[in-house]
Amino acid sequence: MTASIISGKELAQEKRKQLAQEVKELKEQGVVPGLVVILVGDHPASISYIKGKQKASEEIGVAFTLEHFPESMKEEELLAVIDKYNHDESCHGILVQLPLPDHIQEKAVIEKISPAKDVDGFHPLNIGQMMIGEDTFLPCTPAGIVEMIKSANIEIAGKHVVVVGRSNIVGKPVGILLLNEHATVTYCHSRTPDLKEVTKQADILVVAVGRANFITGEHIKQDAVVIDVGVNRLETGKLCGDVVFEDAKQIASHITPVPGGVGPMTITMLAHNVVKSARISAVRLQVSKEL
Repeated sequence: MTASIISGKELAQEKRKQLAQEVKELKEQGVVPGLVVILVGDHPASISYIKGKQKASEEIGVAFTLEHFPESMKEEELLAVIDKYNHDESCHGILVQLPLPDHIQEKAVIEKISPAKDVDGFHPLNIGQMMIGEDTFLPCTPAGIVEMIKSANIEIAGKHVVVVGRSNIVGKPVGILLLNEHATVTYCHSRTPDLKEVTKQADILVVAVGRANFITGEHIKQDAVVIDVGVNRLETGKLCGDVVFEDAKQIASHITPVPGGVGPMTITMLAHNVVKSARISAVRLQVSKEL
């Protein structure tokens, strides 16, 4: 018996319909959700990702603005652009597309974005709120993963989650979110001895290392849930994940595909954060009218 597929594409379509309805209601209150994406340079993958974000924004009715600057842009110039949108009431979300050119400090850029408009969920204040389980803007990929697991009616509480990868964008935060759902969480990384011994203990295995077909069937416990975050392009041009899908689907109870898995949910959770920010703005606007 092969694994059930957790389709991020299908779940994303369902959630975008819900978001489109929320946007319609916000517009009736005089608030148009607005997302500003800032791109420095011409990184091909970044341009591709931005097109996906623009498409999703237009699909649900979010006003999308792209600020595209040359790679030679100075750090202080970028910080000034961010500050401008921090004070622009028509902008509810600011996203600076990563990676940035080497001469620009990623940390300085992330910290310059107002936490109230940090729809990527990377600002230290929002990360701190996430750590203690407070309501905040959650990092998009980890939040999407949790939504996907829940959509398949998979119990998280009490389960052993193993996360392979410790990036600040996916690995670390997804472990925290699942811990907040009462899972027992183990992190694995490049210095973990005997990786297979650890991953084979996982009830839920989340893999985010960016290495094509890194996890094989030998790493997976019978009937585990496998969440494959990786998107890798082979020499043939074909996309694949960090997990050998054909092997894993014979062992796992549930598995995410690549493409069509975590990716669509990442963009959808970004849109969710923008709409959430706009909703907060609408409440403030209503309160100010009543005062």
